[in-house]
Amino acid sequence: QVRLVESGGGLVHQGGSLTLSCVVSGSISSMPEMAWNRRAPGSQREMVARIRDTIDYSDSVKGRFTISGDNAKHTVYLQMDSLRPEDTAAYYCYVVVVNTANQAGAYWGQGTQVTVSS
Repeated sequence: QVRLVESGGGLVHQGGSLTLSCVVSGSISSMPEMAWNRRAPGSQREMVARIRDTIDYSDSVKGRFTISGDNAKHTVYLQMDSLRPEDTAAYYCYVVVVNTANQAGAYWGQGTQVTVSS
């Protein structure tokens, strides 16, 4: 059973910073893919940042957000700087986990709300 627990969301004034964390627990051998997605009210979910073979960012956050992963702690981070009101959304952690039986599965977190005031 793989479980994801996100934290770090909240209310911040534009120009401010937040760091999201996603702790992954369970039978984990490796996490070949880690990502953060977001969904704003009335919008579709979009990929914000992803670590796979490369690190990719959406154009809207490039240069402001930084994704990182700590495989020893099974934790994924999203450092968000220079936040804008349009970054307001629910942010979701997504990971692909390979377990100790060498089986892969994809998992989502429950979401954490980020609200940026103008």
